Amino acid sequence: MKPYSDITNPRLIKALAHPLRIRILAILEEREMASPNELSELLGVSLGVMSYHVRRLHALGFLELVRRTPRRGAIEHHYRAKARPKVSDEGWAETPSIVKRAMVGASLEQVSGYVNAAAARGGFDPGDAHLSRSVIQLDERGWKELAGEMARTLAAIEKIEAESAERLRKAGDEQGESARTTGIVLMMFEADGVPEPGQGGKNGDQHLGRRSSRRPRPLHAAAGVELD
Repeated sequence: MKPYSDITNPRLIKALAHPLRIRILAILEEREMASPNELSELLGVSLGVMSYHVRRLHALGFLELVRRTPRRGAIEHHYRAKARPKVSDEGWAETPSIVKRAMVGASLEQVSGYVNAAAARGGFDPGDAHLSRSVIQLDERGWKELAGEMARTLAAIEKIEAESAERLRKAGDEQGESARTTGIVLMMFEADGVPEPGQGGKNGDQHLGRRSSRRPRPLHAAAGVELD
C-alpha cells in the first residue's frame, strides 16, 4: 500500500481540486500503473485532456513515470501514484474556501459513485458491514474532542491495514488467504441549517447498516482532506 504524503502547500491543494485529477489518483491507487491513453478510455475523456492532467500531476510530484512502451510509431508513457495524498490541517486551514468546496464536491461525487457501485455488488451484505449517519449537538470542546477521535480512528485504520498487509505477505498463496478489499469513508462536518431528510426536528440519529466498503476517499475529517 502506498504511504500517505501530507500536503501543507495551498498551491498543491488547489492543483488537486480538479475532479478529473482526483479520479486519476483514485484509479492509480488501485492499479500498478496506467497510461494517459488507458485512463482516457476508462474515464471517457479525450486523450489530449487526460495527457494534460497527467503531466500536471507528474510535474507536481504526485505521479512517477515508470515505463515507456513503443506503440504504433509513438511512445506510450505509463505512470503510477507515488503516494496517497492527504492534506494536513495546516494546509486545509490556509486553502481558500472556493477551492475547499470544489475539492470536497469532487470528492463526494467520487465517494457516492464508488459506494453505490459497491452496494449494488453486495458490499454491505456481510453481517459486520457498517453504515451509519448521526447528527449531534456539540460545544467547542466536544467538537475538538470528536476531531481528535477521528484522527485517532484514521491512525488505527492505517495501523490495521499495515498489519494485515504483513500477515498476507507472510501467508502468501500457500494458505489460500486473499485480501478483502475494504472501503472506509470518514466524515465530520458542520451541519448548521442543513435540514434532516424526513425529520421535523433539528436532531437525528440514523444507523443504516453495519460496516462500510472500500478504501477511504477524499473526506473532510479530523486530519483534513484525504485524497486516496
